[in-house]
Amino acid sequence: MMFVDTHSHIYSEEFSSDRDEVIARALKSGVNKIILPNIDSSTLKPMLDLAGSQPDLFIPLLGLHPTSVKEDFRKELEIMEYWLSKRKFSGIGEIGIDLYWDKNFIREQIEAFRIQIGWAKKGGMPIVIHVRDSFQEVIEVLLEERDDSLRGVFHSFTGTAEQAAQVIDLGFMIGVGGIVTFKNSGLDTVIQQISMQHILLETDSPWLAPVPHRGRRNECAYITAVATKIASLHQIPIEEVARITTQNAQQLFGF
Repeated sequence: MMFVDTHSHIYSEEFSSDRDEVIARALKSGVNKIILPNIDSSTLKPMLDLAGSQPDLFIPLLGLHPTSVKEDFRKELEIMEYWLSKRKFSGIGEIGIDLYWDKNFIREQIEAFRIQIGWAKKGGMPIVIHVRDSFQEVIEVLLEERDDSLRGVFHSFTGTAEQAAQVIDLGFMIGVGGIVTFKNSGLDTVIQQISMQHILLETDSPWLAPVPHRGRRNECAYITAVATKIASLHQIPIEEVARITTQNAQQLFGF
């Protein structure tokens, strides 16, 4: 079985003491591709250094995370745009709108979101969307920006079946991580209703570790716990979950 972790921040400081061991465990678990979404200018170097160290394993994305959108967001976007002109990326992310932590910069978040969607459309790349307490705001932007080239994934999806239908209708994938294994999340009943053709596996490591690792640092090897849960929900072999979700990731990110 081969898995794709479509969302991992394994370049972060949380892995500074044992990153090589974490990578080895991922490979042993069957993870053969790890997609690295960026956060802001401070994470660019560690992310790109890691991607360059094993280009057959790591796939870098470029983007400004909504929680990093502050007064100086235009300077941050200039840095992103500079790197976009210097090397190849496989997508724009993670980007979006986050109204959980801070609502003071909602206008700036929406503007940064639109600008980065423009980069993706111009470059023919998918987008990886961060949505927290902002589903309707994100949908409104996507409906206005919608065209034949706009595609991507709703990262760490936690919405309803109706919201999932809206996402799929827009041509986007559903990113499923450790939350689907949480007892009272309610996400399990939603994922049961979503065709495997629309699902991507992700960890969001080091955050949101799945059961039975909940409460610990998450890592890419734990993708198997997510896949096992989805296999149970859809009543198919885990090998089939691996095959379909890998194919979905290949089609979206073009590797």
